[in-house]
Amino acid sequence: MTSPPTRRARQGGAWYVILKAATFETGHGFALGHNPGAPSPFVTWQFTEGENGHRDYYWGRYGTSQAWAQRDFDRRVDNYQQLYHAAVKHTELGPEGVYRYYSTQRPVDIGTYPKPPDNQPLSIVNYDDDRRRPVADGRLMAWGELTYAKPLTEKQMEDYELKPAPGNPDRVRPSITAWLKDETRGQEPPKEPGQKRNHKNHEER
Repeated sequence: MTSPPTRRARQGGAWYVILKAATFETGHGFALGHNPGAPSPFVTWQFTEGENGHRDYYWGRYGTSQAWAQRDFDRRVDNYQQLYHAAVKHTELGPEGVYRYYSTQRPVDIGTYPKPPDNQPLSIVNYDDDRRRPVADGRLMAWGELTYAKPLTEKQMEDYELKPAPGNPDRVRPSITAWLKDETRGQEPPKEPGQKRNHKNHEER
């Protein structure tokens, strides 16, 4: 199977590789980008996708932490879903896609997560509000999350009471999309306010 082309977006002359993105049925979406050589190597954008698949990226939020970027991406997606009752049309992971697991029983701390020698956690995040919040499209409540370069085994997840994110590369995505459509069926989404284009468009290739 041929891999999809790597998406990149440019801001201020610097190219960011899109690590992950979620596109809604409205044609809007959010993306997380990475450029290790930029002063702020991580960014989350909102975007509008045209009929030909071209994306206009705008309203970027920049930071130095991948954990922050992942939290910000998830919150922007969750907020959009709650505001517009919009279903996710598809999600995608770039070449540096990661496996995310939620800690549903306790905050992440020493001894509460697996640390295989060949698969150490890439990031460990406890949510800022110090309490559980809805994740995985509202189906789970979690205290925090971890990301790994490779998937955990079923035993590792069971031993530490971790739940996999539905968007992980090893999960079946069509069923998630179908579930989201079922959840939003019959709900009348509000009209999204017009976007003000007082920003510079970001190029993509």
